[in-house]
Order: sequence, then structure tokens, then C-alpha cells
Amino acid sequence: MPEGPSIVILREETVQFVGQKILSAEGNSKIDRQRLVGKRVVDIKSWGKHYLIEFDSFALRVHFLLFGSYRINEQRDMAPRLSLKFKNGELNFYACSIQYIEGPLNKTYDWSGDVMSSEWNPKRATEKLLAVPNAYACDALLNQNIFAGVGNIIKNEVLFRIRLHPLSLIGALSPRKRNELVAQARQYSFEFLEWKKAFVLRKHWLAHTKAICPRCKIPFSKGKLGRTQRRSFYCERCQKLYNDVPASHPTKRRSKAQLALL
Repeated sequence: MPEGPSIVILREETVQFVGQKILSAEGNSKIDRQRLVGKRVVDIKSWGKHYLIEFDSFALRVHFLLFGSYRINEQRDMAPRLSLKFKNGELNFYACSIQYIEGPLNKTYDWSGDVMSSEWNPKRATEKLLAVPNAYACDALLNQNIFAGVGNIIKNEVLFRIRLHPLSLIGALSPRKRNELVAQARQYSFEFLEWKKAFVLRKHWLAHTKAICPRCKIPFSKGKLGRTQRRSFYCERCQKLYNDVPASHPTKRRSKAQLALL
């Protein structure tokens, strides 16, 4: 599944289509494709893992799910979910979810929740974490309502970087450790972007898919952890487990919104 930085790259790669009119819209998507024909692209944006093509009164949202992909000015040997033709090129999407969003995007998206947005608000992210004290750290990082754009690679690398066990409870973290989690979710995302553009991302992985802890030189533990059941790679020695939520925690009772994943 593409993570936020990969969607930012797609957004940057397709800026050429801003201001262009769609000449044709084909594919096996169940949306009303003819609605797009003749429409001019007003802007191209991203929010977390969502790629957004904005028009005058609506937008097109593309979510690549687990196995989605795209091609710019070329095609794969398979039927596209949606193929958009412009005077200056074409944009093809495969194995993804495509939906319309009615009205202004600002009414649908909270840009302050996107870890790569210029409007990112770490204070607001911290407040959201405090509202889910019983959430595991591995699940909280993947919660798109808190950290839009963070995926499994970023999750594993951030937890290793800050020496935090994936099954640590958010409510058991000190304010300093919680702030560290929020800060590194954003910082690592931008490092991910830089490495991805340079085609050296995998060379910088310290935990994700690795067998040996580079700090302790012992085997990593691995497994599908938390509610999300996504793969985790972690060191039992240097990644500390915090699992004691103080009884006095103001929001210890589980919130109905806890881990409401997008």
C-alpha cells in the first residue's frame, strides 16, 4: 500500500495536468466516467494516502488500497480502473478505489491531520492520542484520523527509532515520549520522501522486514500485532514496552472513536 510520501510524489509528477481538460475517461470503474469528460483540472492535491484531482464543484479521490498502481503517459498490460486522456498526456490507475467527492475539499479533509501537509498540527495530533489511551502504539500510528499518510513502513521505522515497543499503550507514555512519537511520524515521512526520490529507500530501513536489530545484534521479533494486524518488526531488548495506564488518566475509558481507521 503506497504511503503518504509516495502519494506526494505522484502529486508532483502529475502537476502537468493542472489546467488541462479531460478529453476522454475510460476504464472499469463504476463511477459515472462521462461526468469527467470536458472538465478542466483545477488542482491536484493529496491527503495522507488519498490522491485528489479537483474540479470546479467536485473532486476525484483515488485510494490505491493494497495493490493499486498508476502509469503516466504509458499503460500496463491490464484493464485500468480509470484512464484519463489529456491533450498533453494520459493518466492511468489500476486496482484501486475511485470515488467522487462533492463540494469543496476543505469541507471533507482536515489538512492539519496530514503528516506531510504544511498545515500539519502536532498539538492536535497529541490531543487525538490522549483521547485513545488504550490504543497500542502500532495501531495509533496507522490511524489515519491521527496520522494521515503513515503506513506500515513508517510505523515500524518510527517505533524502532524512538525505542518504543509496538504494543505500548498510548496512555502509558510520558508526555516526552508521546511528543517524540508525533514529531518522528512527520520527520521520518519527509526522510522517506527524500530517499524514495533518490531510489534508496530500502537501504535506509533499520527495522522493516529486517531479521537482526542493528543496535543489539539480536534477532528481531516479528508478527501481526494490534487491532490492525499489520506486520511489525521490533527488538524486545531496546524497544521499551509501556503498558501501565495510570488510573487517574482523564480519558482512560475507551473512546468510541478509538482507532477509527480510514
